[in-house]
Amino acid sequence: MSLILRNARLVCPATGRDAPGSLLIQDGRIVSLDGTGAPEGAELVDCGGAILAPGLIDLRASLGEPGQEHRETIESAAEAAAAGGITTLCALPDSDPALDDPALLQFVLRKGEATGSLTVLPYGAATRGCAGKEMTEFGLLCEAGAVGFTDGARAIADARMMRLALSYARGFGRFVVQHPEEPSLTRNASATEGEMATRMGLPAAPAAAEAMMVARDIALARLTRGHVHFAHVSTGAALDLIRAAKAEGLRVTCDTAPPYFDLNETAIGDFRTYAKLSPPLRREADRLAVVEGLRDGTIDAIASDHQPRDADDKRVPFAQAEAGGAGLATLLGVTLARFHGGDLGLMRALELLTSAPAKLLGLEAGRLAPGAPADLVLFNPERGWKVEAGKLPGKAQNSPFDGRALEGRVTGTWKAGRRVFG
Repeated sequence: MSLILRNARLVCPATGRDAPGSLLIQDGRIVSLDGTGAPEGAELVDCGGAILAPGLIDLRASLGEPGQEHRETIESAAEAAAAGGITTLCALPDSDPALDDPALLQFVLRKGEATGSLTVLPYGAATRGCAGKEMTEFGLLCEAGAVGFTDGARAIADARMMRLALSYARGFGRFVVQHPEEPSLTRNASATEGEMATRMGLPAAPAAAEAMMVARDIALARLTRGHVHFAHVSTGAALDLIRAAKAEGLRVTCDTAPPYFDLNETAIGDFRTYAKLSPPLRREADRLAVVEGLRDGTIDAIASDHQPRDADDKRVPFAQAEAGGAGLATLLGVTLARFHGGDLGLMRALELLTSAPAKLLGLEAGRLAPGAPADLVLFNPERGWKVEAGKLPGKAQNSPFDGRALEGRVTGTWKAGRRVFG
């Protein structure tokens, strides 16, 4: 079946294209950008002048399955992802059991394929059970489909273990994703140390704990010539270190997540547990530093940092609540808020969600070009909507953006040329 998506504004950061066009799709791939060569009987979809871009590539999300299906399943995450324009997603290994065995990675890959709407690329656990004590079999996990190695929301705290992980991952052409915090300083903390946490009487950790781990792992990347990727970077001090490491030519990359450029620590006021995240929300100066990192290229990608939690995880006193926020359906909308606010150009905002993560992962997705997969998102950047917990797609409703008005609504998502949303 052939499909023509006509009357669209084609925006592709990988090629620099921003122009009207019509995509011709056949056999799940893009054939042309002007609609030429379409056979008789091709299905026509009028995009009404909306933006048609590559499907979003989410560099990091927790899916709950296996083991925590009450929070989220791969199928329910796929529903939320499609509504958010996400067509490829990298799944963290800190499930229960952890993805430290080739059979478990294959399970996640198959479950992703079964959705028909989302490619799920699993990370392999860097250590057994993501416990930080014994390395996994990197070679076997690579053969099973691991796109990288990480212990998810846990820092690889032992320096020798991190050195070995970087060395072995380099041998297999993979990177190690680090949750950057010094755990001895952050244990049992609920907020960032400072006036806000003191006033609320919350156990807190210094923001410097992030930069301390970043500094250590940059030194290990220099020693091993391995590739370290820092997840959800949230402080200006850490970004300064990463910026310097890049200037030195080290294999150091990083991402951030929407809460760290859209919210600051005041969002936890009134003990709002939906805004309890890991890492915790920071001061306004750090939020502005993250925005600058997005603008100047220090930050390589924006990830959803999706961490599904159920009501029982959040409807408890703040210090006892589980950290984490749902982020799939809001990934594009909150990123576009920085475009509407004048902090980022549209092309740069979409680059951070499409071609940049594709480049990091070595994927052919993330571009509008003949021969590329027809993984696409259609959205109206001016169309407003409101984030309402309880009404979001998927199981997870614990959005830190609950009640937030956004501009930029996904109206259609295609996976391999098949419409999966809208």
